[in-house]
Amino acid sequence: MTTILLDTSNTVGHPSGPEYQLAVGEGIYTLQDDVHLATPPPHPSEHTTAIPNPLATAPLPPTTGVKISLSRVNPRKPPHLYKIANSGSTISNLATYSIKESEKESRSSHETSSDGLAAQFATATAGKTPVFGEDNALLTPAIGKDGVKRKKPKTNIVKSNSSFISRVMPHEAMTKRIQEHNPEGLFAFANINRAFQWLDLSSNNDTKAQHIIKILFTKAHMLCHDISAFTKGPNHLDIIMGASTADIMWFEAFSQKYARINKNAVINPSPVHQIKWLPGSENLFLAAHTDGTLIVYDKERDDAAFVPEESTTLLDSHSKGSEKDHRSLHVNKSVNSRNQKSNPVASWKISNHRINDFAFSPDGRHLAVVTEDGYLQIINYLSEQHASLNLFFITSKLILVDLPTFTQATTGPSFASAGGQDDLVSIWSLAERRLVARCPGHHSWVSCVAFDPWRCDDRNYRFGSVGEDRRLLLWDFNVAMLHRPKASKIIDEDPMSWLGFEEDCIITACAHGHIRLWGRPQEATSSSQIDLNS
Repeated sequence: MTTILLDTSNTVGHPSGPEYQLAVGEGIYTLQDDVHLATPPPHPSEHTTAIPNPLATAPLPPTTGVKISLSRVNPRKPPHLYKIANSGSTISNLATYSIKESEKESRSSHETSSDGLAAQFATATAGKTPVFGEDNALLTPAIGKDGVKRKKPKTNIVKSNSSFISRVMPHEAMTKRIQEHNPEGLFAFANINRAFQWLDLSSNNDTKAQHIIKILFTKAHMLCHDISAFTKGPNHLDIIMGASTADIMWFEAFSQKYARINKNAVINPSPVHQIKWLPGSENLFLAAHTDGTLIVYDKERDDAAFVPEESTTLLDSHSKGSEKDHRSLHVNKSVNSRNQKSNPVASWKISNHRINDFAFSPDGRHLAVVTEDGYLQIINYLSEQHASLNLFFITSKLILVDLPTFTQATTGPSFASAGGQDDLVSIWSLAERRLVARCPGHHSWVSCVAFDPWRCDDRNYRFGSVGEDRRLLLWDFNVAMLHRPKASKIIDEDPMSWLGFEEDCIITACAHGHIRLWGRPQEATSSSQIDLNS
């Protein structure tokens, strides 16, 4: 196990050797940078136990490990990916496809080029996707002479005297570093313990590990965060963060200003385990609280003590018997409510168990939610009701879910992937309401599943998973190849907590602060170089 850095600066290393390489069919992924985030010590006001009692029954503070939110001001378009149609299985209408490994490879006469996910998503979203709450005039911003006026956070975080924030440390050359940042470069926002850091992963080696700004909170640990793709610009980044204290912080990075939402748990007292901006919305975001409640907040609205309005319980008509208890959606406040002067905008109780994660479908019409009791629910959040054939139950607890593909905008999501405490990655056909595949390869709980848009097309796509076993696994989702991972390797000394894909690299994070950038292959190699090191 690696040494935990306490109250010191971040460090960056460049390990080399075959143990820091991952060979796959398209070439060799090589570890380029290992950024180690410093873990801050507990705040003096926090009560800590020098030697924790392993038999103690008191609940432990919530934690999620290191999570990362990435942003490029001018992102590049995904490359052309190629698919080869073969006479394969007809399971879930999924033929056997393979991704062309390089431009040098031959192509069959019936092969057609594709724009990958971009083309697929364009088809899926050919019609305008409604924006949540657009039918309620009370949620429409007022338009004055100068157009729509948007509120911005008012409090400067560097000068704040709030007891919520312990210390803020901007880099001494922060302004210069921001001005010199390449618009195609990669900004990263990462949490570790009670610290939240803004990093420039595209800067040179001397400054890559140095934070642009570092925020230390007094008692709150940020568990999740998300960057708004809607408002992102060369001089503007809206970030929302969910904390272990139930607080939510809206932070505009360039101005270093912030606002607190659900302050002192006035709306919901439970920690925020996941948080994301609503598709197509400038102001609204969705937070998953650990008490099983999903709440839509508006970053521009003030908070007020929340008393649920007359609760409406919607049951899935496909449910029978006791199963209805798990299929109910309690609308504590509807988006169509006439009371929209303050937060929350909407509130839904979907479970009595913790919400582990949620994900929006690429067309922005559906929401997939997984809860700690092992249920995956598909919700039409625009109409605040369950989608048909919406629920699956497995014996293990689900951790993460993603919805990479849509067949047509009118038919809803086709597949969902989830990692669980059964050490498996599962692929579900939502239309057929059954498992397509169970993917073994991990030796412990799966902590993160993500799709690689740079290695995907509309029928065949690459996804990766990391887990408590410290392994990174890469999979090619096609029926003929799901019996084993494309590649598997232990890549860290600590349990993994996050995984992301960029055009030029794969990025991983572990529970103790290592952010590792794995450069993609520069030149394709033969498929015989596939390495399944354990």
